[in-house]
Amino acid sequence: MLPLEFINQLSELLPADRIYTDPVECYTYAYDNSRKIFPPEAVVFPLTTEEVVAILLLCNANKIPLTPRGRGTGTAGGSLPEKGGIALSLERMVRIIRVDPANRVVVAEPGVLNQEIQTAVKPYGFFWPPDPSSAAFSTIGGNLATSAGGPHAVKYGTTRDHVLGLKGVTGAGEVIKTGCYTTKGVVGYDLTRLLIGSEGTLAVITEATLKLTPLPEKQGGLVAYYCDAISCAAAIVAIMGIPRGPSALEFLDAGSLNLIRARFPDLLPSNCQAMLMIEVDGSQTEISETIHNILYACHNSGLLQAEQVINSENLWKARKALSPLLRDIAPKKINEDVVVPVNTLPQFLDELTQLATQYRIANVNFGHAGNGNIHVNLLINPDDTEENYRAEKCLNEIFDLVIRLNGTLSGEHGIGREKRAYVDKEIDPTTLTLMKRIKQLFDPNDILNPGKLFP
Repeated sequence: MLPLEFINQLSELLPADRIYTDPVECYTYAYDNSRKIFPPEAVVFPLTTEEVVAILLLCNANKIPLTPRGRGTGTAGGSLPEKGGIALSLERMVRIIRVDPANRVVVAEPGVLNQEIQTAVKPYGFFWPPDPSSAAFSTIGGNLATSAGGPHAVKYGTTRDHVLGLKGVTGAGEVIKTGCYTTKGVVGYDLTRLLIGSEGTLAVITEATLKLTPLPEKQGGLVAYYCDAISCAAAIVAIMGIPRGPSALEFLDAGSLNLIRARFPDLLPSNCQAMLMIEVDGSQTEISETIHNILYACHNSGLLQAEQVINSENLWKARKALSPLLRDIAPKKINEDVVVPVNTLPQFLDELTQLATQYRIANVNFGHAGNGNIHVNLLINPDDTEENYRAEKCLNEIFDLVIRLNGTLSGEHGIGREKRAYVDKEIDPTTLTLMKRIKQLFDPNDILNPGKLFP
């Protein structure tokens, strides 16, 4: 229970309609898309940087844990108030402060939705490239917290590549400004890239200066169907070797295709066991040349069919429906967004199949293959203790495989609480110790999203 004196002091900082202490109201902020539940003891809704400072100083004085939060669309448990205390919801900080087309910049508060940014800058001929599947619901703050990616990261990169500067409040309650307003700037350490992906463990981001990209002139689409996943993976390696490659390259395995067939019966060939969804963009001349080169790269012994599609809207709708469809058939799933070098994808998918078979775990795999970013979904019965044990053993070996192939444990979902036990597979003790020292410097009382990221 929070001390009554603390609640009274909190009430002096914010009006009553921006403080929740009723357990029923707080429960809404107890979970995210990881489906784990950790109720906070209070939820607060700041509107300004100054209010965030005041809240953090009060929490510091009372050693009260504070967990920053956007809309709770994350899958790694990064926004769960695991230690109780305060959930700091930034969902009401929703101002788009400035759209500056001459400098290709938009300045926004963390509660603005990704899609709202796209809508605001599109009339000027620009877009903000990070495009997670939750773009319509996820906030800019959440995208920054995990360095969100999405299908178009293969050409445009992830969130880290599209932020010029930040304003934030450290765990000690100090306001910091990182980066600059210009696309060139090398003054001081790059704290902007440090904060992006730190999952709210170092500072609460209250303002972001985002770098915009011109909208492509045109877009084109292709599909390629394969008789097996290994042939499909070999095609991915060939496609990514093309100098002017795709703007999106999505891989779907047999399990994914079966889910789509159940929802969209006439969309896919019946004998297809793996599929690529490919998008290209640029001028009409560039698109024609790129499509020609990609169609050539698609050809191998496992190819069933490869063709250009005039309207890929239904395909993308089916792709985005995969995660909800998985939830329907497997309320309990282990969802991992591992990344391996593209040229190792055939080996990764082959050994992944062997592990799933060895441990007798159903799995469905899809993802942003152009980056080597595969979403591995282990489907398990939450009431079967023995199956859960086998799944954990399987997952541990999957992570070992990823590291052996020079990959990384997370491409865009973050570490949060779900993957923290495995972090030392990837990060050596010396580097991990340095990271913990950085955390202590930003957050000396360890109140800011405590317990996340580190084993």
